Amino acid sequence: MKLVKETDSQDTKKVSDQEAEEAFRTILTWMGEDPSREGLLETPKRVTKAFKEYFAGYGEDANKILEKTFGDVEGYDDMVVEKNISVTSHCEHHMAPIVGTAHVAYIPKERVVGLSKLARVVEVFSKRLQTQERLTMQIAQSLMSALDAKGVAVTIDAAHQCMTMRGIKKENATTVTNYFLGQFKEDLSIQNRYLRFISK
Repeated sequence: MKLVKETDSQDTKKVSDQEAEEAFRTILTWMGEDPSREGLLETPKRVTKAFKEYFAGYGEDANKILEKTFGDVEGYDDMVVEKNISVTSHCEHHMAPIVGTAHVAYIPKERVVGLSKLARVVEVFSKRLQTQERLTMQIAQSLMSALDAKGVAVTIDAAHQCMTMRGIKKENATTVTNYFLGQFKEDLSIQNRYLRFISK
């Protein structure tokens, strides 16, 4: 299985906060605004701070989040399902928000991970420029590899503001993506049971 390469911060030139703020001032001017007017004086700084939050996933490693696992599961070998994990990301084509819900499941082989770590992995990959398809795959592949699980399933149901606020402007449209590995892919009865769980 091809594993997801974590972003290496050394691959790209470090840009200072001041350079980012200047870039946002340029964009404000391009929009037709006056970045020196009172209401916009602090906007480049605020946007830079917001972008640090939106894209915090570039500075995080999902593998480190999943390092601590627990072996005292007393033979538990059924699926663990975490539903309704909120997802906020940005599409890489228009940098418009993607807002939705993720469902994650895995079947442990010998070890389990803390439930909060599943949501943290979703967060790491969603806080990057994304396509929904790649985001779904990255979460699944990361969990499968780190947990040495028997199987992993990930589903994301999200609205893309590049579709709802611009372009075709279909405000009620959502996109659903699934990615199955191991027993979830090989055994349709397991896959269907997972899909029933997340539809309740």
